[in-house]
Amino acid sequence: MAAPKGNKFWMLRSKHGRDKLFATPELLWDAACEYFQWCDENPWTTRKAIQKTVPVRVTKGKEIVTENQQHTQQEVTPTSRPYSLMGLCVYLGASTNWWNEFRSACINKGDKDFLEVIARVEGTIKTQQFEGACVGAFNANIIARTLGLADKQEVDHTTQGKPFKGFDFLPYTPEADKLK
Repeated sequence: MAAPKGNKFWMLRSKHGRDKLFATPELLWDAACEYFQWCDENPWTTRKAIQKTVPVRVTKGKEIVTENQQHTQQEVTPTSRPYSLMGLCVYLGASTNWWNEFRSACINKGDKDFLEVIARVEGTIKTQQFEGACVGAFNANIIARTLGLADKQEVDHTTQGKPFKGFDFLPYTPEADKLK
């Protein structure tokens, strides 16, 4: 049986909606700092194959001869992990959609405290990505696309509204042959 129309059962609830993921801006900032610290403490590793020439003693008949042999080794190098908004959201157990809606809700409510933290978090992420790309730690092309940076040149190929009528040729004069 359905509830009667015009009821006000919803007013009997002790609270409406679900709890916020972060009750205060300080908790949001602390969680973001935990993510930044985790990124710094857990770098990515790159592996490169390195060819090394190693002298090896080999017996040939009665002689002991030193020969060079090629050996391949893997070099494991830690590289820094870029901060990202998507990575932060995964770390927080939320989605990027949640982040965008949270930011929009803070803008609509005029919640300056949360907006300051959101701006600081996004600024920290963009700064770390940009500076990492500048020093070569990250792929500059990928970071430029992520940050919306582009090297654009706009060229105007129009003739400012004047239609092209062809080239103007000067009439032939015998003096032009003497200029050579």
